[in-house]
Amino acid sequence: MAPPGESGGPSNGGARRENLTAALRLFLVCMVSGGIQYISALEMSLLSPYSQNLGIPHKYASMIWIGGPIAGFLVNPIVGYYSDRCTMRIGRRRPFIILECLIICISGMLIGFSADIGQYLGDTKENCSTYTGPRWAATAVYVVGFLLLDCVIHTAQASVRAMMSDLSAANHGPSVGQAIFSVWMAIGSILGYAVVAYGTWHQWFPSLKSSACCNACADLKGAFLTAVVLIVISTVVTMLLADEQSLDNEGVGGAAFAQTCGGLNAFIDLFASLKNMSPAMFRVLALTAFTWLSWFPFLQYNTDWMGREIYHGNPNGVADMAADKYNAGVREGAIGLLLCSASLGATSFLIPKLCRKLTSKVIWSISLFSVFLIMAGMVAVGVVSTKGYDPSLSTSLTVAGPDNSLNALALTMFALIGIPQAVLYSVPWAVAAELAAGEGGGQGVTVGAITNVISLAQLLVGLTAGPIDGAFNRGNAPAFGTGGVIAFICAILVVLALPDTKDGRGLKRLLLSREDWSN
Repeated sequence: MAPPGESGGPSNGGARRENLTAALRLFLVCMVSGGIQYISALEMSLLSPYSQNLGIPHKYASMIWIGGPIAGFLVNPIVGYYSDRCTMRIGRRRPFIILECLIICISGMLIGFSADIGQYLGDTKENCSTYTGPRWAATAVYVVGFLLLDCVIHTAQASVRAMMSDLSAANHGPSVGQAIFSVWMAIGSILGYAVVAYGTWHQWFPSLKSSACCNACADLKGAFLTAVVLIVISTVVTMLLADEQSLDNEGVGGAAFAQTCGGLNAFIDLFASLKNMSPAMFRVLALTAFTWLSWFPFLQYNTDWMGREIYHGNPNGVADMAADKYNAGVREGAIGLLLCSASLGATSFLIPKLCRKLTSKVIWSISLFSVFLIMAGMVAVGVVSTKGYDPSLSTSLTVAGPDNSLNALALTMFALIGIPQAVLYSVPWAVAAELAAGEGGGQGVTVGAITNVISLAQLLVGLTAGPIDGAFNRGNAPAFGTGGVIAFICAILVVLALPDTKDGRGLKRLLLSREDWSN
């Protein structure tokens, strides 16, 4: 009989069970990211169209996306800084995740009930089925909720990423933790987009409707109410299962830290840590910023593109047909995003293996070339569908409806773009986490810095997409084309500037080459 501990022995089976249990627990710990991504999916698919339903013109719709990045630019690194040094008994990350999820729930309720609150605050009493003008009080409530949501979503995701980096670093590695995070993001996205595509809340719960809130608004309200429920459930699961170790005062400098942790000193220490980041980390941050810059036009206007360019609708159309076609296009776009999330989730399981085999640099670059090709395809499909954006044909195109072959092609491109999106949600973060671990830096500050550069990219798109739209008057094609060009350039920069991180060998070269990179 083989002694315990040898191949086939009972201790081997016990070790496998322990490893499986640990992996399953790590997977469930990340559940809160699925709840956060659920409401993020609602934000991405519903809020650009809904802002236009409230009366915000298309060329100004992008402007509402700039407040969140501005607030996040200040908030994200501060949260990362303090979470790295948090000494609460429940751990470093969980206190911040609880607070962030609470704010997300409040902002979701403000958005969902913005039309009703706006009518109470003085908007028109005319029934929403006949009124087509702006509703400014509702818009103000909606914008407040949107800014809170857009800021805190990024901060909450950063906190969960930092927690996953902490928990997976010892036994699994950063790429596994970030891959699990990406899987939960796919699950949350699938559920969120399915609700947008198939959720007829105004029929299931007619009480959601009011004189200020018709069918589309009631569907949005129902979707955000389910988001609040899911976030509460997923937050409880994460809080119960996350095996975070509390940090004692010695880990953060003891009393000296306690005496100097005021807000001003926190900013000073924060920017000192950013200043002391290696040139290698700054290059990773720059490449991450350019990568997200190429993505944000699609992330902000995907369903609007389906509603306008493919279905030839108008969210502010006086004719019922134009508004109905637009809403149908938004729902079809949500189906496309559902397919996108499915391919994202499937690809996420392959990311660690692909990065080990081909290196993170190659995978990152290939994903950006894919984005370039898909964005170019979307521009071409939009031009063909709208007959070159000829305004004289808009009415006839609305009556004719979407072309079935172009609609199928659009859904195919939505599905394909989920493959590089899996890379977007995991590889840059894993590279930065691995680099930070090699340098002995805190994951909170690192993730906060990455989230900051993403916010900067979103801010830039929000400021420029509207003026570009107004200058060319070609729908979403200019923004998508710009994103594709940036993706192409960034794909080349990744190959030239990012060393390999395969099996740690590239990371060693990355750390040893700091002086060369700074020259």
